[in-house]
Amino acid sequence: MRILAAMSGGVDSAVAAARAVEAGHDVVGVHLALSRAGGTLRTGSRGCCTIEDAMDARRAADMIGIPFYVWDFSARFRDDVIDDFIAEYRAGRTPNPCMRCNEKIKFAALLERALELGFDAVCTGHYASLVDSPEGLELHRASDAAKDQSYVLGVLNAEQLAHTYFPLGATPSKALVRAEAEERGLTVAHKPDSHDICFIPDGDTRGWLAEKVGATTGAIVDRTGAVVGSHEGAHAFTVGQRRGLQLGVPAPDGKPRFVLEVRPVSNTVVVGPREALATAEIAGERYSWAGRAPQPGSFACHVQIRAHADPVPATATLAEGGITVVPETPFDGVAPGQTAVLYDGTRVIGQFTVDRTVSAVPVGA
Repeated sequence: MRILAAMSGGVDSAVAAARAVEAGHDVVGVHLALSRAGGTLRTGSRGCCTIEDAMDARRAADMIGIPFYVWDFSARFRDDVIDDFIAEYRAGRTPNPCMRCNEKIKFAALLERALELGFDAVCTGHYASLVDSPEGLELHRASDAAKDQSYVLGVLNAEQLAHTYFPLGATPSKALVRAEAEERGLTVAHKPDSHDICFIPDGDTRGWLAEKVGATTGAIVDRTGAVVGSHEGAHAFTVGQRRGLQLGVPAPDGKPRFVLEVRPVSNTVVVGPREALATAEIAGERYSWAGRAPQPGSFACHVQIRAHADPVPATATLAEGGITVVPETPFDGVAPGQTAVLYDGTRVIGQFTVDRTVSAVPVGA
């Protein structure tokens, strides 16, 4: 195949590109410039898409022996990822920018351009597996459960999966990938993994949002509506948060209180006891399927609500109005805007954005 290898400048994408060449494919490397004014250097494991990352990717491509280009996707990234992130927080939701980047940039904008240029597939260093089953191509978890990234790939549809290549999916551990990179002479063999939000490299999401969204003082209330404190901007809070709450009225039982809900229209933050974070039901209208779609009605599955959360056995119901999921045991602190990924064993069924949650603990209980 003619393969376009997305090279971030890290070890995973470099080894993935090298394996694609070794498998006999015609490979071209590309680094995506996602910021018009990218930083020069990375700070440890924070940030990505810096000039340093682009140079690391170029050196890896040179060592592998493939052509290499840098493509400017900064405008698309701003519109589809950064602006979406800001809009979701303004609406009181908690978005996952990595999901949006995979959905809108790496496997939409990049894949579209790759196909236009005659490539057959886009190769990335994600830890996930593709299985060609009798019922069609399937997305599965990676062999290394600790590194599995199928959750953030749950937004991919069947057409996108048909033009995707994941060479690292069957690798037993990340340590083996680093060892292989060292054997190949790749200078990124021991480069730290990126984490946190790439466009907020200092990790201060609260401060960054305050600049973009603006801070307006509002009330913090309990589940009955009684005012128990104040805040300087509802955008700074997310469901499950405990720290940073300015509470002037202690809880009757003296226990800590947690954020249960953010109401942007009234600029109100709702707090309550830890047990009220238990979520008995989630639902959403925006969904997609990673391959064959389930039939309308109810079906058993496992549901994962965060990248590193344990999957929970659940019953999902697909109807005209969207998807409703009821877990066997309550989820822990789900916020609107989060992505719920549905699994059948190791196979990704699909995903949906959570629009509505139902607490497992009634008010006053």
